[in-house]
Amino acid sequence: MLPIFILVLLLVILMVLIIITYTLHAKKAGSEDEKPGIVQAQNYVYASIVLVALAAVATLYICLHGTIWQAHLMEWMNIVVRLMHITFGIAWIGASFYFVFLENALNRTEQVREELAGNLWAVHGGGFYYLEKYKIAPKTIPKHLHWFKYEAYFTWVSGFCLLFIVYYFNAAALLVDKNILDISSWQAVTLGILSFIIAWFIYDLLCRYVMPKSKIIFMILGLLFVCGFAIFYTHVFAARAAYIHFGAMLGSIMAANVFFVIIPSQKAMVNAARLGKPLNAQLGKNAGLRSLHNNYFTLPVLFVMISNHFPSTFGYKNPWLILLLISFGVAGVKHYLNKREQGKISVWVMPVSILILLSAAYISAPPKPGACNADVSFAEVNKIVQQRCISCHSAKPTDDVYKAAPNGVMYDTPDEIVKYKDKIMERAVVTKTMPLNNKTNITEAERDALRCWINQGASVK
Repeated sequence: MLPIFILVLLLVILMVLIIITYTLHAKKAGSEDEKPGIVQAQNYVYASIVLVALAAVATLYICLHGTIWQAHLMEWMNIVVRLMHITFGIAWIGASFYFVFLENALNRTEQVREELAGNLWAVHGGGFYYLEKYKIAPKTIPKHLHWFKYEAYFTWVSGFCLLFIVYYFNAAALLVDKNILDISSWQAVTLGILSFIIAWFIYDLLCRYVMPKSKIIFMILGLLFVCGFAIFYTHVFAARAAYIHFGAMLGSIMAANVFFVIIPSQKAMVNAARLGKPLNAQLGKNAGLRSLHNNYFTLPVLFVMISNHFPSTFGYKNPWLILLLISFGVAGVKHYLNKREQGKISVWVMPVSILILLSAAYISAPPKPGACNADVSFAEVNKIVQQRCISCHSAKPTDDVYKAAPNGVMYDTPDEIVKYKDKIMERAVVTKTMPLNNKTNITEAERDALRCWINQGASVK
């Protein structure tokens, strides 16, 4: 434990140095009113804290790798980073929903000044608010201007870290399914990361060169683009990991939109206004379109985030089909809500979206099982569990990856097997997503035996 103690001590010293550096930098920047200097100093500190935290986690992981504390560290990393990802994601998606609503609900006709694109009265939390949107920019840029960007950046960074913690550090177990594609862990990780970069370049090229000429062609190519990546992921990775990568791909495009298009456009407009130079209205339009695209991506990404808890989605024999149906369905729901905020009620968008979602549930329903011609004893079931499940789901797992029972599910005793019979039915029988990637080679006859035993009352006698 001495190396860990030394590491913690060094980190504390480094944090103290960062705080001292920040204080000196802030004072050098000038008074409290000189916000750019203060903000620059704060950004320096935040970046340093992130780097220190990543270095600390990496060092801890190296120190604990192969010990009994490795699984404990991974679980807590999962919890902490997942909580951060959800929190930042709520802030980012909430801002996206709010500003698209604001754009849709603006009063653009009644008593609107010439320089304004619209205004809106709102009431919330016991207070009244009045908001105005300028067509391009006000004549004088206010001293204190709030930017909405860090929600997007921290959501992406925390999500990317979570991707490593859950899938890339355990690539052999959770990312690679040799029944789908026989590749090594490092090849799978490389494909995953490269796919995000390639997806962004394709999308960005479509936005820059196709969308200005024809929105219809852009929409068709965009749909083909989404379908292509969904099919690609499900033919390269394990189905559960494929879903997450599809969501991470959309999330990366969303974050890249903010970083490469939206924020630079806004900075260019602010700088031009402050210097008294002519403003390029197209910059604002481009940023607005990318922001609108992000708004439509939000619900498909949220679906992917929760899909790994529902094996009836990724467990279907053609998982890409369910992924696309639900993504298009929830995007249609978002389109309906956006149109409703504009006062343009569509009579077909919501019904069609609901039909698409219902079709996903119908298609993924399991087939009617065969008849159970004989009673299945618990001894037979227990033998199957011991051979196919207990290597992971035990108080003392023997699996080469899982050193603690996944989700705390253990089958060491008859009572525990009976307790989790519903999970066994859902994961091992209906969706056939357990054992993970069929690592222990369970047979169809054994799955049928588990089903019959559960249907016959799950008796331990």
